[in-house]
Amino acid sequence: MNDASNWPTDKLTALRLGRRLVAEVPAIRSDRRAFVDITPKQTSRDSEARKHGWVPSEADRNFRIEHWEYDSELIEGFDYDIGAVLIASAEATSESELAAVLTDWQLNPRRFVYPWDSEDPK
Repeated sequence: MNDASNWPTDKLTALRLGRRLVAEVPAIRSDRRAFVDITPKQTSRDSEARKHGWVPSEADRNFRIEHWEYDSELIEGFDYDIGAVLIASAEATSESELAAVLTDWQLNPRRFVYPWDSEDPK
C-alpha cells in the first residue's frame, strides 16, 4: 500500500495471500453491531495454486471492502443476516486504492484482525 508501514506485517501478508480481515466499528444504534471487512478477490492464479497445494502471494490484488451492521441479539446465531444492513461498500484495484478507501472511511489498518479473532458473523 502506498503506506504499507501502517499495516502490521502479518496482516499485509494475509491480504496478499487472499485472506479476509475484519474490524469492528461503532454501530449507529446501541442494539446493533457493525463490522468492516476487506476481502481480497481471488484470481485464476489462486485456483491453479490451490490445485497444487499452495497459496500465491500477490501484491497486486483487488479488494472488496464492506461495512455491515447487524442486530446484536442475532449476531451469534444462524440468522445473523436477518435485519443486516449494508452501510457502505467499495472496490479497490490495488493496495494504494485500499489505503485510500480506509483513509476516506477513517479506519486505521491496525484495527483489522483475522476473522476468527473477531465476532464478525460471516
